[in-house]
Amino acid sequence: MGVRKETLGYESRTAAVLAYRKEGRTRDWIARQIGVDVKTVSALECSARRHREKTPDFVRPSCGSFPIGVRERLRPHARARDISVDTLIRRLVETVALGNLVDAVLDDAEEYGGAK
Repeated sequence: MGVRKETLGYESRTAAVLAYRKEGRTRDWIARQIGVDVKTVSALECSARRHREKTPDFVRPSCGSFPIGVRERLRPHARARDISVDTLIRRLVETVALGNLVDAVLDDAEEYGGAK
């Protein structure tokens, strides 16, 4: 294992990569911030994944989970935030669920009687 290089306020490049990926940043964006090649970002992320326990705190929506038309409509919003469409979908669902906004967003309470 190499020497840790403090990077952008994080204890190492790997820590910086993991923190930015958790925020939903793209590998390209991270590579530009750190000043390394995109392949290096991928390698750091992959290496960290091998060394930590596999206990995800969420289930990532897969590419096939949503119709392509929905994904295409979300793409400009994700691009504006410099995140992936999957990350945007996760953030939207989290915001709606944590804000108890399902009824407000769907506006279909009369059809099923609303949440109890």
